[in-house]
Amino acid sequence: MNSLYPLKFRPFFHERIWGGDRLKKALGKNTHNLKKCGESWELSAVEGHISVVGNGFLSGNNLQEIIEIYMGDLVGDKVYEKFGPEFPILIKFIDAEQDLSIQVHPDDELARLRHNAYGKTEMWYVINADHGALINSGFNQHVDREKYLSYFEQGKLAELLCFEEVEAGDVFFIPAGRVHAIGKGILVAEIQQTSDITYRIYDYDRKDSNGEGRELHTDLALDAIDFSYLDEYKTIYRLKPNDASEIVNCKYFTVNILLFSEPIERDYIKHDSFVIYICLEGRFDIEYEAGREVVKKGDTVLIPAILNNVKLIPKANLVKMLEVYID
Repeated sequence: MNSLYPLKFRPFFHERIWGGDRLKKALGKNTHNLKKCGESWELSAVEGHISVVGNGFLSGNNLQEIIEIYMGDLVGDKVYEKFGPEFPILIKFIDAEQDLSIQVHPDDELARLRHNAYGKTEMWYVINADHGALINSGFNQHVDREKYLSYFEQGKLAELLCFEEVEAGDVFFIPAGRVHAIGKGILVAEIQQTSDITYRIYDYDRKDSNGEGRELHTDLALDAIDFSYLDEYKTIYRLKPNDASEIVNCKYFTVNILLFSEPIERDYIKHDSFVIYICLEGRFDIEYEAGREVVKKGDTVLIPAILNNVKLIPKANLVKMLEVYID
């Protein structure tokens, strides 16, 4: 059997009513002339959108097929034992040219009961944002079910929601149950559980190309909402040059930011997990035992668990990337 290597995949591009052209302009994606390309699914195991390898001798094989062949060597023994051939994380880039709907996702228990699926906890890293662009995460005051319903029925739900101005580098962790929305003028990297279950609460009375309003999931959403209130929803972190800075650590994924201008080594042996790199700025080489792989801005790369020691060599003055694995 040939040796595993850093894997790149062919993205799935999705036209959305709220999409734009940032995926092409900011990240160099070939969006095939989609006029409103809202999402690039970089690494996916969602049914109907199983990622296909685009580099090396495994090119043309899909993610599920190669997990079935390589098992723990690819994803880590503990990950394979829990998830089998289903890859547990979905990586996206999202371009919000217009406001996304206000929505919520169910947790594992509710998703399993209703959909026989996993729930959806996620996080956003803001790649760039227009001045004054807003993200909604959670409520701006203490809210219970009755208060929520009262404001919702009066068409005043937005008055209860916490909207924050954002800029490049901001991070939001969105656990299942938290009401949220990406506002217009924002490009994000999204890391989430493998799930495509979304309950749409409000969509600004928009019409689709057929003049129809998009479906809302009012009752489904009500049972999924966590009404907890927090003083701060944005994740606070500190960058460490030429090292990893942890920004999210939950049972579904750990995410670090790496900012480096010098070669650095990464040792993953203690994690027993695949690792995902999402390159946000610059260009670098991944040097591993059997070779080297070039990574540029906008690339997403899957590092097999068996490659537990790699060297990252910058080919630009500064490289910024996200590093994802399961602890």
